[in-house]
Amino acid sequence: MGLMAGNSVVHGLDPRLRVATAFVFALVTALSRSIMAPALALGVGLGLVWAARLPAAMVARRLLAVNLFMFFLWLVLPFTWGGPADFADGLGQALLITLKANGIACLFWGLVATIPVGVLGHALIRLGIPAKLAHLLLFTYRYLYVLYEEYQRLRQAALVRGFQPRPSRHALRTYAWLVGMLLVRAFNRSQRVYEAMLCRGFKGRFYSLEHFSFSGRDCLALFFFGLFLGGMVYGEWLLNR
Repeated sequence: MGLMAGNSVVHGLDPRLRVATAFVFALVTALSRSIMAPALALGVGLGLVWAARLPAAMVARRLLAVNLFMFFLWLVLPFTWGGPADFADGLGQALLITLKANGIACLFWGLVATIPVGVLGHALIRLGIPAKLAHLLLFTYRYLYVLYEEYQRLRQAALVRGFQPRPSRHALRTYAWLVGMLLVRAFNRSQRVYEAMLCRGFKGRFYSLEHFSFSGRDCLALFFFGLFLGGMVYGEWLLNR
């Protein structure tokens, strides 16, 4: 998240609007019981991905990862949905879940993944998300790579000492030791980071130079998003009444 920088129309929208819209779209899509709403969500998501000018190769790789799991769903669900007589219903459910997964993924890539992580944290706080959860998101993103580097150093040290990653009791013990050392070092690193933050005057709040404000473009985007959401809800109501 937040790594897809750019200056497209989507990037210029208010982050609060993008986060709230993505979650509402995802909620409506996930709760739908007909094909129409997820198909429309997928269309909107692909349109947002295009409008955000995200690299086509990167989007294709991520869609491939999503649909790899969907492939196994298609292999299993038609045969387990309700017996041989319900094979067609199983296929319909597999299609419905596939559309939902792809639609929600594209919506979040287009709207949320284009927001820098620091800005995303402040947008969540402005939307009423507890500050501790937003801080947890920021810290997790910031230190995941640090922990990965620490893991790589520990793993390299084990390989230098002749460790061979193969299914054996010795390998399992070594991995258990590696995970334990990683937890210990992560805890020690967190203590040092916390003390450094206190020395710099941290009082439980992050400040940002970003100032959120709705513009005419945001109001226009909100209008069109509302039309799409209203169409999804109305179509769902018509098909299931």
